[in-house]
Amino acid sequence: MRKAYLQMHTAILLWGFTAILGKAIQLDEGLLVWYRMLFSAIAMVLFLLAGRKLQPLRPAQLLHVAGIGFVITLHWITFYGAIKASNVSIAISCFSSVALFTALLDPLLKGKRPKASEIGLGLGVMAGIYIIFSVQEYYLKGILLSLASAFLASVFTILNKRISSKIDPSVITFYELGTGFILLTLLLPLWFSINGSNFLYPSGEDLFYLLILSIVCTTFAMTLSLHALQKIDAFTMNLSVNLEPLYSIVLAILIYNEHKMLVTEFYIGSSVILLAVVLHGYFTYKKRSLLQG
Repeated sequence: MRKAYLQMHTAILLWGFTAILGKAIQLDEGLLVWYRMLFSAIAMVLFLLAGRKLQPLRPAQLLHVAGIGFVITLHWITFYGAIKASNVSIAISCFSSVALFTALLDPLLKGKRPKASEIGLGLGVMAGIYIIFSVQEYYLKGILLSLASAFLASVFTILNKRISSKIDPSVITFYELGTGFILLTLLLPLWFSINGSNFLYPSGEDLFYLLILSIVCTTFAMTLSLHALQKIDAFTMNLSVNLEPLYSIVLAILIYNEHKMLVTEFYIGSSVILLAVVLHGYFTYKKRSLLQG
């Protein structure tokens, strides 16, 4: 069990580095995501072939997974766009609103009303975002892109829940990355036209960061999390993932000295968001313990 917890927290720490690497890579967000999906899909197919886990999907399943892959693509583009339009700390703090969107969207898609506690979570998260925005309004574009990224992340998480019990998670990930890469490749000419940019090969430094992002922080981290899930329940994993924003913010302060760009209200707003998410997880855990007890 101790090994499983180590695997889980290592994976979460590696996910925390994705924002740091996104800021370090000089490519625009469209090309950054294109290369990330390419390298991650290649690494994932090698992993699946080595474990003899690669399997074909039925047309209906493939269509479903392709749709999720497209949502993931948009999520990553808006996520890295938010970082480049603001900074890691602000983008990550606002991205914590993914808990709000999931709490509201999940019951609505099931035809149910959101719970009062989850509405309370949402109000707490929105209060934190408002505090950040009220003093950092010049980062409006980054804040809006981060909120869009959080919304998209909640959508693909909910959609993945519906198929994760039917298909091996690593197989799902490969097809989502692969179909997302194909769709983004088809859309690249439109992306270049809108942004007035061209296709670029990554520099040596960018290539190094992309390989770390794709292989270590995506494929390897996902593999570690899957191994951890063999011993740890999904709720514990989801609750612990709330540490990812904290890891990213601490890393941004240590590596990019972002504390010099932030004001007191940012820390207050971020603390409100993180507190709302942690309290929601705590009360959900207590309720689950009572039901099982």
